Amino acid sequence: MFEQLGLIGCGLMGGSFALALKRAGLVRRVVGYSKSPLTLARARALGVIDVEAPSALLAVSGADLVLVAVPVAACADTFKAIRHLLAPQALLLDVGSTKADVVAAARQHLGAHLPQFVPAHPIAGKESAGIEHADAELYRGCQVILTPLPETDPEQTVRAQRLWGALGAQVRQMEPQAHDAAYAAVSHLPHLLAFAALNALLAQPKGPQWLGLAGPGFRDFSRIAASDPTIWGDILLANRTEVLAQLQHFRDALAALEGAMQQRDTAALQALIGHASRGRSQHAQQWPAGGQGGAGAAANAHAAPAATAPALGGASNPAGTPEPRLCLE
Repeated sequence: MFEQLGLIGCGLMGGSFALALKRAGLVRRVVGYSKSPLTLARARALGVIDVEAPSALLAVSGADLVLVAVPVAACADTFKAIRHLLAPQALLLDVGSTKADVVAAARQHLGAHLPQFVPAHPIAGKESAGIEHADAELYRGCQVILTPLPETDPEQTVRAQRLWGALGAQVRQMEPQAHDAAYAAVSHLPHLLAFAALNALLAQPKGPQWLGLAGPGFRDFSRIAASDPTIWGDILLANRTEVLAQLQHFRDALAALEGAMQQRDTAALQALIGHASRGRSQHAQQWPAGGQGGAGAAANAHAAPAATAPALGGASNPAGTPEPRLCLE
């Protein structure tokens, strides 16, 4: 049980985390901060938070658990803002979709509090952002990738493992750089392609008319094109080196398909399609049932299962008393 969650960023991810903690009986009070006063008031009206904080600094005052749920480009300023009132034993988490840049910001700004930070990426989300869409069940069944640093206190890492597990998530660990390479391939590039596909269609005179004819396949493919522009602009720029590398791989694969079509090479075209079809069928069996399974499972080749963790609140529990149990791609 945590006494107080300091929630910085009252959007879909942060709001869902707070609601999940409350439903599981794992926190007594939630103090929230948002740059938007309207969002903050709405979060309290919806019961996501109990107290509105006027600043990020005051949101963490007295908190034994802190979640930074802001766009990745805002993490550096947030770490800098909260370090002076962060309690020495508080568990500090984030939910950023990129990790190397967040880790660099933490090393630059957290100072003596760096061992308290356990970077996290929940493979969860919806195409609709905002506090109104916060969902206590968002993290159930999804994967959460932890990327603890060499400086991270091992006890804080196991507390983070146990906490995310109590929210129904499957917890894994990766190195920050390996995480960013994997998710450039299985999350960031697919988002980029969805944005490009919609823009290409809408740029054509009859594009809007054709959209009215779209079936389930197009709706499934284009769902993530409805993602938040600010969040995804930050993500793509933060991980641009890895995303650009994946974009070149995609260009090569697309060129092979285009070449087969131009040459009217039925055998080559069918072979390329068949290779993709078999690969998808084979690897889909690894994906978890909940959350956004595709992105989560594709990281499995680089991810190590998390160790069993001790009790959630405060210091680790030697007796191993179980806590109650309850996926921004």
